Amino acid sequence: MWVQHVLSNGTGVVIRPVLASDKPGLSLGLTRLSAESVYRRFLSPKPRFSSAELRYLTEVDGHDHVALVAVLADDPEILVASGRWVRDAADPATAEVAIVVADGLQGQGLGSAIGRELAEAARAHGVARFSAIMLPENTAALRLFGAISDHLDHRVSRGVRELVAVLDPLPLAA
Repeated sequence: MWVQHVLSNGTGVVIRPVLASDKPGLSLGLTRLSAESVYRRFLSPKPRFSSAELRYLTEVDGHDHVALVAVLADDPEILVASGRWVRDAADPATAEVAIVVADGLQGQGLGSAIGRELAEAARAHGVARFSAIMLPENTAALRLFGAISDHLDHRVSRGVRELVAVLDPLPLAA
């Protein structure tokens, strides 16, 4: 599944499954994120990925762990966003989801586009709900989840927002 998308600022991107060969791009992308973006994604400082983390992030099974990246259409070596969901082993109909977008492209619709692609893949694999933990002030992430689902439940507890988004079922084929 490779999807071409044009952002609201006119930038062309390609959203595609993550590859094992994306390890250097993910590492470089992390170093290019602002400290605020890193904190919003990881809820703590994250100066670099370990080799084990890079394996986890790029060597996914495509069923219980699905990950997508967005690259620039005119320079596909430049990774500008990533998103993933990981199925909850205790509740297989729920998957934890996370998305991060390069600072310069935030607010252009890329996170929502990746979120919709992740939701489509999730439904196809029997996932009915996305869960996420985020900072309470991360209103951009809350808007992103609103683009994925009309059915959001969230609460703030112990300094974080816990969110569950119910995914609408796939339409029946005619």
